[in-house]
Amino acid sequence: MKVFIAGLATETNSFSPMPTGHLAFQDTFVSRSATKEPANLFSAPMHVWRTLSEGRGWAVCEGLAAFAQPSGITMRATYESYRDEILSALAMAAPDIVLLSLHGAMIAEGYDDCEGDLITRARALVGPDIVIGVEIDPHSHLTPAMRDGADLIVAYKEYPHTDSADRARDLFDLAARTALGQIRPVMRDYNCRMVSMYHTTRAPMRAFVDQMLAEEKHGRALSLSLIHGFPWGDVAEVGTRVLAICDNSAEQAEELARSYGQMLWSLRAEIAPDWPDIDAALDKIEASHAGPLVLADFADNAGAGAPSDSTFVLQKILDRHMKDIALGLFWDPGAVRLCQDAGVGARLRLRVGGKVAPSSGQPVDMQVTVRAVLPDMSQRMGEGRMPMGTGVWIEQDGVHLVLCDTRTQAFHPEGFTDLGLDLGKLRAVVVKSSQHFYAGFGPIATEVVYINGPGTISPDYGQIPYSKRNNQFWPRMADPWAGSSPA
Repeated sequence: MKVFIAGLATETNSFSPMPTGHLAFQDTFVSRSATKEPANLFSAPMHVWRTLSEGRGWAVCEGLAAFAQPSGITMRATYESYRDEILSALAMAAPDIVLLSLHGAMIAEGYDDCEGDLITRARALVGPDIVIGVEIDPHSHLTPAMRDGADLIVAYKEYPHTDSADRARDLFDLAARTALGQIRPVMRDYNCRMVSMYHTTRAPMRAFVDQMLAEEKHGRALSLSLIHGFPWGDVAEVGTRVLAICDNSAEQAEELARSYGQMLWSLRAEIAPDWPDIDAALDKIEASHAGPLVLADFADNAGAGAPSDSTFVLQKILDRHMKDIALGLFWDPGAVRLCQDAGVGARLRLRVGGKVAPSSGQPVDMQVTVRAVLPDMSQRMGEGRMPMGTGVWIEQDGVHLVLCDTRTQAFHPEGFTDLGLDLGKLRAVVVKSSQHFYAGFGPIATEVVYINGPGTISPDYGQIPYSKRNNQFWPRMADPWAGSSPA
């Protein structure tokens, strides 16, 4: 057996002001030998696939791995060049199994469905009998082209995405069994007609994921995936679906997808966010007698295409003269450079944040002390590490900011503590992240609070200004099923 592995991923926010070009990929990860380098979220599956393949004595052909921090529309030339490089390597490899680490929500100029385009072209190259398996992020758009071109699609189950390596193992097992003729996978999906986000760290989603895992272990499913959808991708298929894979039974796959989709629909009232605005969230800090509270600046999450430089929460904290609070990670390469040049211990006037777009707010002028500067920083994310570039800790009167020059969200406390910040002595930590912070910050938090504030990724899902999706989804409609049949 010969196995071809490759990866291409970014999560496209159609409403983000920042284009995604070659530099965006190069700033994150581009490699022709990813399995010889430290694993990150999207390359971790390739490490797993190489290890498992070689453990069976199978040959491995490794293609391009290119991943970019979520942002706006990918430039056509960027997507096409990476796609064509992968396809060229695939044609030369002539494998028995193709395994691809993709995202599922990549949009480029002229391509609303990059993954579907890539999979379709891969299928045309290898023919109908070669197994194509795809691992995707659950914040994806499951399209007909993806389903028709692939034999197997497996999404991460956890949010935060701590299980990309685990799902890679699942996919490899299914692909190997398919190639050896032991199973005949059939995929079916169910449209839940919902647009939302589903945090799997707490009820009711924790039990939902656990039930999917139990179904795979003891039930009728080879695989079950909840495709959350990426709400800020303006494509026709945006929204939540359940994908079921069964052995040689379309009827069973359809029934399982429908039953889990209807189960999710029944939980919608418990899932709907009911979060405080900025002032109400800060009130919680002032009322608390134990720290640190962890507040999520949900709307400025780089991991969903936001700039990660908004100042709305920072300005409120300064206006209220609050102290012993840390905020980060602010993407501000200019401010990082000035602090590097000034040096640790320097006091300087610094303009922070508010640089990329109106959704970033206004810049904030501060009189800061540079407490630490550390190059080549990274943070843990699942079994991999995510780069944050040079990190800088600055402070003004008990308000601590962490800046970085590689745009990324806050994944783990070490993004703060590696600079010397003792989070245990603070009243609160405000993280620019939607949910991936939880695995690292949840254990140190006395309480986790999600902020419903302004920014590039507002959590008001019913008001996202789609131009390509119909209005038949919750929460835009209380009953999107009225007058129509389930799809």
